[in-house]
Amino acid sequence: MTPIGQHIALAQAYDGITRVVADLDDADLQRPTRCRGWVVADLVFHLLCDAQRALVALASPADGPPDVDDVSYWRSFPGSGDGARHAWWARRSAAAFDRPSSVVRLWADTAPAAVRAAGRADPAGCVTTQGHVLRVPDLLATLTTEAVVHHLDLVPDLPDAPLPGQLAVAVAVATMDGLLSDDAVRPAGWDDHEYLLKATGRIPLTDRDNLELGEVAGWFPLLG
Repeated sequence: MTPIGQHIALAQAYDGITRVVADLDDADLQRPTRCRGWVVADLVFHLLCDAQRALVALASPADGPPDVDDVSYWRSFPGSGDGARHAWWARRSAAAFDRPSSVVRLWADTAPAAVRAAGRADPAGCVTTQGHVLRVPDLLATLTTEAVVHHLDLVPDLPDAPLPGQLAVAVAVATMDGLLSDDAVRPAGWDDHEYLLKATGRIPLTDRDNLELGEVAGWFPLLG
């Protein structure tokens, strides 16, 4: 995807989150998500932190060369207890707001600002985030992938919620394809959403999946 396309995909991904949560009342913002222990408002707070990190990264140019790209970036986060620690911190931080809708209001201010910063960033430049140096388009792809996966996390208890846009989904799918490697393909029966959910461990592989994937099944989840 071109650098301009990466910016548009991020805009679509963040707008998709906003469309899910903008009109929810405080009760609906406390509905469960696919993320263990997190209600909708907690997950929106986590996404808000990501948008804030995007703003900082896009204002933090770095000398190249990059040390990771949009795929290898994910491989640099091995599983550890830090995920549970962050989950607890995010819950407590979201609960500190006066009401769940206050998290949404801050998201609605911050996400478009991150998208505008992405559109103005030099696509040939590099930035730094989380101890890594990435090309700007690769940073945008990581942000888009995370937003799309979490969009799918937001909606299981919100049956009328819109799903993520196709351009943004295509970026997330390309990330999973990169993690899967050129020597393996996903089962033909999976649509993009099922692929993303299974590749990130949101839903388990079935016996048929294991049969079709063979030894590749042992690589799942591709990221958490």
